[in-house]
Amino acid sequence: MPRCWGLWVVAGWLALGLVGCATRSGFPAPVEDRGSSVGRLPPPPPPTPASASRPAARPDPQSLPGHENMGKPGYYTVKPGDTLIRIGLDAGQNWRDLARWNKIENPNLLEVGQVLRVVSPDQTPSPEAVVVKPVTAPTPVNAAGPDSKVTTPPAVAPNPAASATAATPATPTPAADSEGLAFIWPHNGAVTAGFDEAKNKGLDLAGKAGDPVLAAADGKVVYAGSGLRGYGNLVIIKHNNTFLSAYAHNQALLVREDQSVKRGQTIAQMGNSDADQVKLHFEIRRLGKPVDPTKFLPPR
Repeated sequence: MPRCWGLWVVAGWLALGLVGCATRSGFPAPVEDRGSSVGRLPPPPPPTPASASRPAARPDPQSLPGHENMGKPGYYTVKPGDTLIRIGLDAGQNWRDLARWNKIENPNLLEVGQVLRVVSPDQTPSPEAVVVKPVTAPTPVNAAGPDSKVTTPPAVAPNPAASATAATPATPTPAADSEGLAFIWPHNGAVTAGFDEAKNKGLDLAGKAGDPVLAAADGKVVYAGSGLRGYGNLVIIKHNNTFLSAYAHNQALLVREDQSVKRGQTIAQMGNSDADQVKLHFEIRRLGKPVDPTKFLPPR
């Protein structure tokens, strides 16, 4: 009996051990948590070849201001790098007028492709606005008719004093197509660089820092500042609806915008702002296009 009782005890312990193992195996095995996905967005799908090569969207030209006037005379399409001051200079207009005509509140915000009115609403643009007529000396006309006799005045010995006075007339003779404007030299310095439509849109005159810069003709100041790259401290004077003049690289500006000036009035002091040496860069523009100033200035 004792031996059998011992066998029963051993069998009982084995049974209890098997039950315990089965109970523990009923719990799920632990899972390593590598971060909760609650509140996270799924990763974006990889781009397809079409979407990967698609260029950035450009604004629809028809959504830009003034698109309906593109290509018409008297309008200008904004290009990269343009500023309202630059467009005004090239159009022969006051940049403030451009802002007003085109209802531009912030002149620093221009869109490439935007079309601007560059001619006054009261003015009808003409094809001549982009053509510069060559300056030619007027041909003498005999008012009495081709058959009348021409009397030659007797020769007179030259008077040196009179010749010197005639070489520098007090009132210069207007050029053939200057619409009655009589320009004077803005400075008496030597010409160090002549007019070249592609490389130099005016004349460069030598001088010393602080030398007076004179208004070449009567007009109104339409710009006085340093906002046009390459010109430094700049003054632009509008003389009429056709002509304006520009005076660049000044040391100091002595006039303000919208100020009326007279021919010969000191408007600035010569300097070297945005230039490698002291000089005055002088331009005359006809309908916004640079022309050779020597065609409009009196001979020296």
